[in-house]
Amino acid sequence: MKIKHGMILAAGLGKRMQPLTLKIPKPLLEIEGVTLLERALNLLISNGVEEVSINIHHLSHQIREYLSKAKHKANIEISNEEDLLLDTGGGAEKATKNFKKNPFFIINPDTLWSDKYYKEVQFLEKVYIENKKPCLLLVKKDLSLDKSFEGDFNLDGKLVSKDANNKYIYTGLQIITRDYLNLINKKVFSMNEVWSKLINKKNLYGVESNQKFYHLNSLEMYEKISKINKV
Repeated sequence: MKIKHGMILAAGLGKRMQPLTLKIPKPLLEIEGVTLLERALNLLISNGVEEVSINIHHLSHQIREYLSKAKHKANIEISNEEDLLLDTGGGAEKATKNFKKNPFFIINPDTLWSDKYYKEVQFLEKVYIENKKPCLLLVKKDLSLDKSFEGDFNLDGKLVSKDANNKYIYTGLQIITRDYLNLINKKVFSMNEVWSKLINKKNLYGVESNQKFYHLNSLEMYEKISKINKV
């Protein structure tokens, strides 16, 4: 079994990246000449994804134009949130309606994705297929360039938990199905609400990444990462 569906979260406002994001949507910012959006797309497609849904809101016309000019080996659909931002969970729920019961990746382009993650994506897929449980790619805090992260989760074997002292950061990549998104009966909601329910029932799995973690969550981080050669 190969996971053939994926969703990219590209609707954020990018406020912490201003003034850059006043004129350019965050997914179209470049590191080493490659946009963050393209990096996310390349990682999904190189791992066999054939159907990709991308949600858009801020400066959405630029993302539409960018995708119309690019050539990819996957069918790409746009999920329009131009009138109302749905947050991460609501955005994923809307964008993946056509995926039906198929499992899919959700990827956040705020992370600097590269082919270094290729084998880890394969392992994440393997763990999902073996356990049939939503699965997150996590990384230890000490591998993050940004030392301000307090941590999102802990990892006990493959089981994800959340405690007072969390040692792992969510990288921005997961595998899930729509059944779990439908646990939240709201139009606008965060993925954190889904994860909390899954953790309470011991239904959230995790895989540890060994890659240096570059997350573009602020203008300062963007500038730091831009100065590093071959990230």
